[in-house]
Amino acid sequence: MATLLPPPKRQKVYHGVPEPEPEPVKPSPNIVVQFVSEDDGSSLAPAVNLPANVSREDLQVLVNRLTAKDDDPVPFQFHIALPADATTKESTRIVISKSIEADVLSHPSQAFTEEDVFVVHCSPQSVFRVRPATRCSSTLSGHTSPILCASFSPTGNLLATGSGDTNARLWDLLTETPSHTLSGHKGWVLCVEWEAMERKLATGGHDSQVRIWDPKTGQPIGDALKGHTKWITSLAWEPIHLNASAPRLASSSKDGTVRVWSVSTRRLEYSLGGHTASVNVVRWGGGGLNGKGVLYTASSDRTVRIWDANGGKLLHTLKDHAHWVTTLALNTDFVLRTGPFDHTGKRPVSDDEAQSRALARYNALVSVTPELMISGSDDHTLFLWSLFPSRTTASSEETAANGGKLKPLARLTGHQRQVSHVAFSPDGRWAASAAWDNSVRVWEGRTGKFVATLRGHIGAVYRLTWSADSRLLVSASKDTTLKIWDLKTYKIKTDLPGHTDEVYCVDFVADKIVSGGRDRTVKIWKN
Repeated sequence: MATLLPPPKRQKVYHGVPEPEPEPVKPSPNIVVQFVSEDDGSSLAPAVNLPANVSREDLQVLVNRLTAKDDDPVPFQFHIALPADATTKESTRIVISKSIEADVLSHPSQAFTEEDVFVVHCSPQSVFRVRPATRCSSTLSGHTSPILCASFSPTGNLLATGSGDTNARLWDLLTETPSHTLSGHKGWVLCVEWEAMERKLATGGHDSQVRIWDPKTGQPIGDALKGHTKWITSLAWEPIHLNASAPRLASSSKDGTVRVWSVSTRRLEYSLGGHTASVNVVRWGGGGLNGKGVLYTASSDRTVRIWDANGGKLLHTLKDHAHWVTTLALNTDFVLRTGPFDHTGKRPVSDDEAQSRALARYNALVSVTPELMISGSDDHTLFLWSLFPSRTTASSEETAANGGKLKPLARLTGHQRQVSHVAFSPDGRWAASAAWDNSVRVWEGRTGKFVATLRGHIGAVYRLTWSADSRLLVSASKDTTLKIWDLKTYKIKTDLPGHTDEVYCVDFVADKIVSGGRDRTVKIWKN
């Protein structure tokens, strides 16, 4: 019997239309790519000829091969600067997220053709990666008034919040439960600051007192530190790499003074007078003339002053702002705040070990760029300053004696309303500023060049915080939401609604985000 052939296959029909012919794959042009370092613009390898559709991951492998210094591959971020005539108000560069063909050749500005030499800037990223939060894992009530400030401990195990109900509270982040209530202030608790070894917590209140607490027991260490005549605006601990055993504490106040306290003897070491109006921010930098530490203070008298932390001598007065200076950030903030603790989570055994570890982390950051400061003001602008030369590059004694430049490195303009907060990324490569014009702007942390505007909030943006790997930025706003921004596309990565009123404070540790605000609840967000 002859073999029966199966009936011919029915042609698949899409809504009555036969299946379209598959499109032939377009051939990808070859392009010449020059890889340069983001830090100093030096070329990393000779120019190479590549197909334009090589993926970002393959570019990363290629750069690691071409620059192989060690065996561990380093993750890179790649971008191409837009030519001056093609830059927009929103962005001055194209970040390569898929391939050069997909991102650059088909960019709407049409600024590049296949004939160009593509100069690709490579910036190394941190080796670990923080997962972006997507959900609210706990909502913790307890405070009976709006939450005004929140801060993670250096190891990320505890959270401290301060509120208008005159209490500060400690929360355990491993179990996400309340740990202690710190009551003692007679007015709103306006600021909380952890010592970088996590042995003490300082709070400053509207009752013009500073209190020191033991976070393990939740008990006060001695009585309040009294002396200020008006409320406390900010607190700063001495960095661990300068003084690991008994770091001092600086407090700034609405009364126009900054007081430096020796916490172990509970005595006032010295008081810094000189500002003629409220001192809004104090920061304790780890550098200075001989690397012994400096105090940076920003005030409503429109000046920023720099003081020698040992003795309180005035070093510089910076008078460039035209209105109150309300916010300050150092590119070393994150390293100073976390002291000896890095992403590996090892605890130092002794103070000496902690000091050497903290110093190694600090030096690793300032070996590339000196300690930089950004000041933000109600005049809608920010200034980037480099006041002390890099310790590694100071060629002669006189540059070290004169300090860095008393002229700002850059004036950062573009915000339409008052600047509310500025923050450097942990690796110091980026700075972000938030303002009352509902936008966040991202700047290059070393040059102050404008990078992009992040739009999406529909109310004033109050606070910013960066993830430890410098890849994610979180903003808290009057519009009741938090937003996580993707720094590859400069768009919203995740929106975190959930608060029922304005969000006043936000902080980011490991892969948890914590926020608090006018609705009196602490929310913990995680992946």
